[in-house]
Amino acid sequence: MTDILIVDDSALFRKYLRQLIEKDPTMRVVGQVGSGEEALAFLENRSVHVVTMDIQMPGLDGFETTRRIMERWPVPVVIVSSCWEPVEVEKTFRAMDAGAVAILPKPADLAEDHDAYGLELRGALAAASQARVIRKRSRRSQTKTAPLKGTFPPSVVAVGASTGGPQALVELLGALPVSFPLPLLVVQHIARGFLRGFREWLEKVTPLEVVIARDGDRPRPGRVYLAPEGCHLVLGADRALTLSDAPPEHGVRPSASVLFRSLARVWKGDGAAVLLSGMGTDGAEELRQLHALGAATFAQDRESSVVWGMPGEAVRLGGARYVLPPVQIAETLEKMTASLFPRPEGRSGRQP
Repeated sequence: MTDILIVDDSALFRKYLRQLIEKDPTMRVVGQVGSGEEALAFLENRSVHVVTMDIQMPGLDGFETTRRIMERWPVPVVIVSSCWEPVEVEKTFRAMDAGAVAILPKPADLAEDHDAYGLELRGALAAASQARVIRKRSRRSQTKTAPLKGTFPPSVVAVGASTGGPQALVELLGALPVSFPLPLLVVQHIARGFLRGFREWLEKVTPLEVVIARDGDRPRPGRVYLAPEGCHLVLGADRALTLSDAPPEHGVRPSASVLFRSLARVWKGDGAAVLLSGMGTDGAEELRQLHALGAATFAQDRESSVVWGMPGEAVRLGGARYVLPPVQIAETLEKMTASLFPRPEGRSGRQP
């Protein structure tokens, strides 16, 4: 049985969440509180498996409450937040930086899409219940980079991530220098409505330029291209980016599997692919295929992953040449390109 604490200042919304959650007989709501202070008091006396957290509340907001929970009783937190309020979106990603494992939007109308939203909510809570809470780590590696296996330099980096991926991406991108000479193509499974806020958050906490990919874009060195909401990101035959509305794979669109297959088709072994924290198997088989072609393939290690599903499956299939935490993945990528792409020292500021 998964025990859940609901934190939201609206009594109506707390009731709505409880009704949806308890449609799953394996989940039960053991507490409902209307403020961050009440949430902390509740957790002083009772443990739970997952907390749903509102962001905008009187007194302690959801970010500060999440931060304190992570310091005292680390437990998976799912942010349930509005995606149309800029201040709320910013605090949502600050809460993720503090340790929250997933985001879910609040419905615009509680009377609409009741069943669909319930499925999405229960799926997010199920994923969170399997997550490992990772305490905030330094974004600089305390160990040496991994020994290089082979010497060929990649020409592009493709990345797939899901639950726990935003934190891993921050660590990966934050450890790359502003002069990193390759484009990075990123598929991050994220709740609809939050991608723009995610892009803005990444730009604040990493040195690289981050954009939402557009159809026809030609990947530029040192730029991060995020797959848009509801579209697969594909490398076309002319090495330009293509957006596709093909059916979801592994239940998601965008899918890392689709991106990795296009990398295998177009650039074959002349690339690098990375699978970060996430539930399921999206991208794992395709990482194995890229490995067989000679690409530099990376999987996030179990110890640093919130959910070792996608990267763990890639490791099980023998598809990962390197199994490392995100910062060491970045350092290994940098080492791979250093001899062919000399660049000045420094890790801050953006390319002109």
